[in-house]
Amino acid sequence: MNAIPAPILMMENVTVDFDGFKALTDVSLNLTPGDLRILIGPNGAGKSTLCDTIIGRVRPTSGKIIFKDQVITNLPEQEIVRRGICRKFQTPGVLPTLTVFENLLVAGRKNRAWYRSFTTKTPPAETARAEEILTQIGLEDRRNIIAADLAHGEKQWLEIGMVVATDADLLLLDEPTAGMGPTDTQRTAQLILSLLGRHAVLVIDHDMSFVEALNGYVTVLHQGQILAEGTVAEIRADAQVTAVYLGRAEDAEPAHA
Repeated sequence: MNAIPAPILMMENVTVDFDGFKALTDVSLNLTPGDLRILIGPNGAGKSTLCDTIIGRVRPTSGKIIFKDQVITNLPEQEIVRRGICRKFQTPGVLPTLTVFENLLVAGRKNRAWYRSFTTKTPPAETARAEEILTQIGLEDRRNIIAADLAHGEKQWLEIGMVVATDADLLLLDEPTAGMGPTDTQRTAQLILSLLGRHAVLVIDHDMSFVEALNGYVTVLHQGQILAEGTVAEIRADAQVTAVYLGRAEDAEPAHA
């Protein structure tokens, strides 16, 4: 029998308290290397706060976060990024005056000194990796287009490519299908699935058609707490989850251990 891999990320009883408002309460979550976790929940459930806490933008009031067997709970954000976690925010953050390919080259520079990104020749291995990612995100025919001129969906795919170019072990993708139509949403799902194995991916979204296309393990947050976890089919069949998404959370029965 194959041994179960050790988690790449462990959140242990994490609570985030903003002056008496608990954005997260006693949240525990494990993610294995190269795997996918989907985080869903109503607006205000604590999804983005959870990502902010992992990446170091928010400090937990209590609890612990472990990444690759090292405690990262109180490390600065830049140090957490250096250790192999990269986040894509809901609004695309591409460099608008650079081309698609230049964006990938900058994101993939191993020497992170900003001034060196434009004053030194890109190593062949980094150029080759950018070419590979360009194909993976499906923007080969847009390589020389200025990023500001891309369509919304294309900007989202480019930023996913930029996150991938960092070669981070864990990618945090915050609503990567925001503003997309059904066709682009399905294409985004296929792109994310292509990343698994080389990267572990935590995706925040609320579009259930997108969640079904990903077909990964789902964690449901509600009022800063984990309400349910399971496969997409199990989550769809969960009465408490249905009640929360229909706005009738008060009718749901308390969760049982």
